[in-house]
Amino acid sequence: MEKKIIAKNPTAYHNYNIENKIEAGIVLSGTEIKSIRNGKVNLKDSFAMLKNNEVFIIGMHISPYEHGNIYNKDPLRDRKILLNKHEIEKLFVLTKQKGYSLVPISLYFKGSFVKIELGIGKGKKLYDKRQDIAKKDAQKQIAINLKNNLRTN
Repeated sequence: MEKKIIAKNPTAYHNYNIENKIEAGIVLSGTEIKSIRNGKVNLKDSFAMLKNNEVFIIGMHISPYEHGNIYNKDPLRDRKILLNKHEIEKLFVLTKQKGYSLVPISLYFKGSFVKIELGIGKGKKLYDKRQDIAKKDAQKQIAINLKNNLRTN
């Protein structure tokens, strides 16, 4: 089945070393689905959290649907993630380890269903972030030099 990406979390890979990924469904209302189809969703400051043996995504902003009137929900409300009991227990064990967090990576359509990709990652230190930026800059410079060498030859 084809994935059509709706939104990505730009800070997920910058702030965390993602070790495992898991795909899950998400509980949404009708007007939220319509807003998502219009691309009005933001994952930037969101995170996932375990509460009462359930997983919720907190801070995901879905703009209210223009024609939704009374049926619109709060844009920043907590939304339940659909996982089975075994997956929730696995996430509970992994996130109890020191420094691990549940981070939403992307939101996408899989067929007609909205799915969310969660990553289990450990927070990066400032020096790790600097190293990643230095590597990216070096790779860009190499690509530019290769491109210039190909043009001159």
